[in-house]
Amino acid sequence: MTGEPNLLGDYVRARRELVTPEQAGVPVVGVRRVPGLRREEVAMLAGISVDYYLRLEQGRDRNPSVQVLESLARVLCLDEDATEHLLALGADRPRRRRRRPAKETVPPGVAQLVATLPLPALVEGRYFDVLTANAAATALSPRFTAGANRLRSLFLDPVEQALYPGWEQAAAGMIAGFRQSVGAGTDDPRCIELVGELSLASPLFSRLWARHDVVACEGAPKHIDHPQVGGLWLNRERLSVDGAVGQTLVVYHPAPGTDSADRLALLTATAPSSSEPAGVHHRTRALEGDDPTRADIAHAGRAPGGARTR
Repeated sequence: MTGEPNLLGDYVRARRELVTPEQAGVPVVGVRRVPGLRREEVAMLAGISVDYYLRLEQGRDRNPSVQVLESLARVLCLDEDATEHLLALGADRPRRRRRRPAKETVPPGVAQLVATLPLPALVEGRYFDVLTANAAATALSPRFTAGANRLRSLFLDPVEQALYPGWEQAAAGMIAGFRQSVGAGTDDPRCIELVGELSLASPLFSRLWARHDVVACEGAPKHIDHPQVGGLWLNRERLSVDGAVGQTLVVYHPAPGTDSADRLALLTATAPSSSEPAGVHHRTRALEGDDPTRADIAHAGRAPGGARTR
């Protein structure tokens, strides 16, 4: 076991320190010198010996039974996603030397779909790298472009942070989703490199990463404060890409008939079409004297007869 990361022990310890005695139903007597629950309190509530629990935290026992893990999940107040993560960390699997993952390649059909969608769309990989994105997505955020990493963008780029009111809450959710995405692969070279870089550059990232929060990456409504068109309320959908493990198609769309739908149409109407050469942008031509009015751009997002195009 020498040299192997203690993923299970680190996770259990981090979650123990976040559970208050009141949450666990433990009477508080005197002054407590440790955050969260004591080891002996967790062991007692889970029905295991203190010595055995200590071995789990220290990594001297890495393959507890499912029953023990489920008891710990109950004591540590873990939800379904976090419990699944705990069970995965405790699964008995052969230890092997971690190698840098192979380059993630988007299936050609999916790449073509992204390029032709009229809505902001991108494909992100297991480590939240943007693998491909269409012009509408780049118009929504300049960081939605192939080669960018969404974690790095959100934690290190003030322009990206400004898009999200209360961006620190969004950052916490993104880290929790990242842990769920990589699972037990936090010792992969790519993950180690990214986490190390962000831990040094961002105290907020370091603090949130140490919590070991886990949440499933799912669709959700998103509020974006765009510098060109103002506030946008968009639904974000996340769809797994068949045949490409770890890749996710992400699409942003507004509710029909809303101000956000009009504003998104205004924004995407100024984005280059998929048939234009890379780097050519409608706003460049606007600076040369062909600047459509806001009303004209909004009208471009509607089909004849007033129906909004999808």
